[in-house]
Amino acid sequence: MTVAVEAGRCPMHAGPEIDLFEPGTFATTDMHAVWRTLRREAPVSRHPVGDDGFWSVTRYDDVQHVLRDHATFTSEKGSLLTLLGKGDPAGGRQMAVTDPPRHARLREPLQRALSVKEVERDLPRIRSLIRELLAPMKDGGVFDFAAAMAAMPMAVIGSWMRLPRSDWPELTRLTAASIAPDDPAFVGPGGPERTLVRAHRELFAYFQDVVAERRAAPGDDLIGVLLGMRVDGARLTPGEIVSNCYSLLLGANVTTAQPPSAVLLELAGTDALADWAAHPDLLVSGVEEALRWSSPAQHFMRYATRDVRIREVTVHAGDAVVAWLGSANRDEAVFSRPDTFDIRRRPNKHVAFGVGPHYCVGHTVARVALRVLFHELLTGFADIEVVGEPVRLRSNFIAGYTSLPVTARGVRPW
Repeated sequence: MTVAVEAGRCPMHAGPEIDLFEPGTFATTDMHAVWRTLRREAPVSRHPVGDDGFWSVTRYDDVQHVLRDHATFTSEKGSLLTLLGKGDPAGGRQMAVTDPPRHARLREPLQRALSVKEVERDLPRIRSLIRELLAPMKDGGVFDFAAAMAAMPMAVIGSWMRLPRSDWPELTRLTAASIAPDDPAFVGPGGPERTLVRAHRELFAYFQDVVAERRAAPGDDLIGVLLGMRVDGARLTPGEIVSNCYSLLLGANVTTAQPPSAVLLELAGTDALADWAAHPDLLVSGVEEALRWSSPAQHFMRYATRDVRIREVTVHAGDAVVAWLGSANRDEAVFSRPDTFDIRRRPNKHVAFGVGPHYCVGHTVARVALRVLFHELLTGFADIEVVGEPVRLRSNFIAGYTSLPVTARGVRPW
């Protein structure tokens, strides 16, 4: 597929011939080379998809513009490419696809429940769960680090939603299938489309049952917060509660798992990990760099509500616009040496959690979990090596890995 850039009324070709809609592209292509070319030659470019299509925005300032200006770029028609041209039935009901001011009224109670103070109370449990996930790596054998990391977010959000631990593995699989239905690890009978439908149906049915059970005694977990929430004087409908449960689970499971694998793939076998371990004061800045480096959520989509100019390009009302976070986080105009992992990088104004009104509501939990994970990894292990071929996730939304075989030597008993 050719990238087309509108110059006045004449489309011209620029950048690589690349299909940014096809999930397989992201599993087989050096996307950072693609983003460099697009930032340089076609920072705002048109990508046809059948009779439809979307605009790609790849520079940091333009990504900020699209995600901050909710009046011009609405989230309510769908925020992911999987919904291109289909609309989103959760628009206006689910926090992730609701514009201000209603978005803020949905967000505020959840933001309070996910505050730093609340998360820090949970630190001992988070540390215990992460040690449990990493413990098999201490025996020195081959350990699939990416598979272990896939389970990490569920261990945190599952407890915060008071979901039975026995359900965590299946919920992890279903959320992965809902964002990567093309991936060989998750695709089921009937192909990607059927896989996506099944995953959504099973997750929504699961939460319908949970919400129905909790109504009698909501509790103080995240589902209890949703059950007690009032927006514009009215309680959320059962459908709104279920939709937001799904959104919270998805947001946690598909993003927090990815930075650790991306970091090990880059740093294992180098002196950089030992350098980081020797400087515990750099844990916070190192985690922020891990987030910038991995940019686990690759894009968010918006729809233009009016004709608008982005650089020299006119985007028409109703057009889909995709803001590529992974490209913005390597923009040479903002980050010095953007393709170098630097644990001392400051400032580091990455957009890994998005930007603007829809900045990730769970960013505090994600940051704390990642700090604990990297602390345990850096202080508990040495001689970490990648010993097998990593397997990249087949998804145009999440940048990550389904398998990363490593070996390590345990240096500290737990």
